[in-house]
Amino acid sequence: MDAEGALNTLRGGDAGAIERVLREYSEEHRATFKFELEDEEKRKKLCEGIFKVLEKDITTSCQVTCLEALRILSRDKKILVPVTTKENMQMLIRLAKLDNSEDILEDVADFPVIVESLKCLCNIVFNSQMAQKLSLELNLAAMLCNLLRKCKDQQVISDIKCFDLRLLFLLSLLQTDIRSQLRYELQGLPLLTQALESAFSIKWADEYEAAIDHNGPPLSPQETDCAIEALKALFNVTVDSWNVHSESDSHQFRVMAAVLRYCLLTMGPTEDKTEELHSNAVNLLSNVPVSCLDVLISPLAQDEIAQEATTLDEPPQEAETGQDESREEEANLKYNTMVYNGMNMEAIRVLLDFMEKRIDKGSCYREGLTPVLSLLTECSRAHRNIRKFIKDQVLPPLRDVTNRPEVGSTVRNKLVRLMTHVDLGVKQIAAEFLFVLCKERVDSLLKYTGYGNAAGLLAARGLLAGGRGDHWYSDDEDTDTEEYKSAKPNINLITGHLEEPMPNPIDEMTEEQKEYEAMKLVNMLDKLSRCSLHYITLDSDGLERR
Repeated sequence: MDAEGALNTLRGGDAGAIERVLREYSEEHRATFKFELEDEEKRKKLCEGIFKVLEKDITTSCQVTCLEALRILSRDKKILVPVTTKENMQMLIRLAKLDNSEDILEDVADFPVIVESLKCLCNIVFNSQMAQKLSLELNLAAMLCNLLRKCKDQQVISDIKCFDLRLLFLLSLLQTDIRSQLRYELQGLPLLTQALESAFSIKWADEYEAAIDHNGPPLSPQETDCAIEALKALFNVTVDSWNVHSESDSHQFRVMAAVLRYCLLTMGPTEDKTEELHSNAVNLLSNVPVSCLDVLISPLAQDEIAQEATTLDEPPQEAETGQDESREEEANLKYNTMVYNGMNMEAIRVLLDFMEKRIDKGSCYREGLTPVLSLLTECSRAHRNIRKFIKDQVLPPLRDVTNRPEVGSTVRNKLVRLMTHVDLGVKQIAAEFLFVLCKERVDSLLKYTGYGNAAGLLAARGLLAGGRGDHWYSDDEDTDTEEYKSAKPNINLITGHLEEPMPNPIDEMTEEQKEYEAMKLVNMLDKLSRCSLHYITLDSDGLERR
């Protein structure tokens, strides 16, 4: 079904024929995102015709069909100019129940109309600057927040909530005035945090600690999509929130950080969805004031620590000694990578795994890797326990120094390789991360990276001669392993690895050859001294000077 055939039906057909034709048009163009230029005028008239049909008293199914066709047509920016009017925007707002003053959404039959209307508004707002201005004039953000409050406790309408959040994200992205309104006037931070909390169905164990069920099912696709849209909207709302100015702000950011910790420990329906979910959580955590990031770690209760210790100390049965030993090693490894100094480090472990996965991708480092590296750097700089745990994982005590620091498959090797990356931003943040883990001490950094890899960072900071950075860290000292201490005298400071001592050429000479080389050296020194005594030049005034 082409645009002309659908347009002819709209002009003279009844509601049943219009619904049938538009359904055929939608089915045919469901996957169309680039339209033919010659049909542009016809598509404009088709949009106008659909709006005229929506003004009439038609059935709910016909409304949904009209809105589906309008959503597909609104993918084309060029045809939106004549149809993006205040009256048409108000019509879509009315169909989406955004102007409804009722406290809850009761009529389930209206839900498909609401969802399709919100989808149309998303496309139109994204593709039309006029629609963006009209959204500000019509106070669309306030209506969306009101609808979101109605959806808060109704799980059955997750699609409505998802597209409500997507439209809020688009408005806050494209209009800075709406972003400010959403943050301060409409109390968007607690509202969107509640929407995110609702998507995860969080139960609180403490004020800033959500109860984690490690054996629970993964999120459903609908819950994951809602969470991702809430994360993106929250990112826009908090993009300028580096400093906390009040206790209320601090409380809100700490609650949000606790929800984000839960998000990092939650799995989506697929691996790609999980990565997308965690990626948006990392981006949002970058906007959280660093003083509130201590919520990412939590002290383990004494009974949890005792339970872990009991599990590890249980004697193995004779029949299954090998299997039990393997389990014990596994439990020890898991405990050491999740717990540090009595603190639960699961969320930090997830961030480190996410960082390594992004490094292994080998592309799009600036967009995909720098946010998590920046986040880990700021966490390490501000919170001692986080820094010490990350250093244990990334820069463990050196034992084998036979290879260059950039050679190998460990996280340290991968980060050192990034210190000489062609992208300046990636190179700087990778070097800064390692420098902070070394408490901004030059000698400690050179031990793990070598002078050649660290030269760029040290030159930029004026530390080529040694010293340490401006930030203060605790005075606890690093302890070197016996293997490193024994190899240290033979380590090349430039390359950062152990080199075999160079053979002495004199050892293979006979006594006559040694005497000949010695006399040759004496003659060269004598000639050099004589030349320096007789070398006279004239300065600019014509006077002799040596």
